[in-house]
Amino acid sequence: MGKTVIKNIRVRCLIGINLDEKKEKQEILISVEFNSDFSKASASDKIADTVNYHDIVTSAIALAENSHFNLIETLADRIAAICLEHKPIDWVKVTVQKPKALKSADNVWVEVERTRG
Repeated sequence: MGKTVIKNIRVRCLIGINLDEKKEKQEILISVEFNSDFSKASASDKIADTVNYHDIVTSAIALAENSHFNLIETLADRIAAICLEHKPIDWVKVTVQKPKALKSADNVWVEVERTRG
């Protein structure tokens, strides 16, 4: 078993409940952690025997850029569901940060964890 971590994928998207957030894209940061069995990939040294993290990143970016969500919680949950579509992944944690959500705070983020089953 092993863990893959993809940290701070930068995406500009429409996300939020305020009128300006529905009209102007803003930067968010997405991080994904997941567990999977590395044994087959370690033995073969072939990408086909593991989760291609490029596919995870591409899917997360496409979802964020081509959709509008009111809540970062919803986006995090949808990304987690995409990750669990990859059969070797049995646990995933997705963090979505929205640095400019509050003027009085450096950052706001949510984390969701999901398991297969």
